[in-house]
Amino acid sequence: MRTALKSTVVVLAGSLAWMDPGAAQGTGTASLQQRSHSNREIIEAAFETWTAGGMRFFDDVLAADVRWTILGSGPLARTYVGRDVFIREAAAPLTVRLAGPIKPTVRHLLADGDLVVAVFDGAAVALDGKPYHNSFVWIFRMQDGKAREVEAFLDLERYNQVLRRVPAP
Repeated sequence: MRTALKSTVVVLAGSLAWMDPGAAQGTGTASLQQRSHSNREIIEAAFETWTAGGMRFFDDVLAADVRWTILGSGPLARTYVGRDVFIREAAAPLTVRLAGPIKPTVRHLLADGDLVVAVFDGAAVALDGKPYHNSFVWIFRMQDGKAREVEAFLDLERYNQVLRRVPAP
């Protein structure tokens, strides 16, 4: 799985320009570097807070009208419009089945203008006492300090295993 994620990061990093409307408009290098640095700091600080036990990652990072797309196949893989919709329909079905919050371990954080790519592993314990581990790639398109769009890659089967195994409280 590590090799597959590394390959994904290389492909994603090489294709960031297609997602950045400012890249085609010839924005200055200093401006691009400044946006990259600022956006990376926002996401990095949010992950540091989450790792330390903070519970507000989505509230702190996502715009209220975010478009969060989970790529892959299955009922979870689709676009969620709005932070509250995403939390209710995608995040909460898993988190209510966990004994505590997912603890992220960031492996890579890349920024290019308005885009920030986070590659991380998440670990928690389900209510049945069994571990939950997953690896994630989240691509944030930032605007005014908030993520307006996110594309998420994860092992949906590991997510679904918890949903099948542990009844919702």
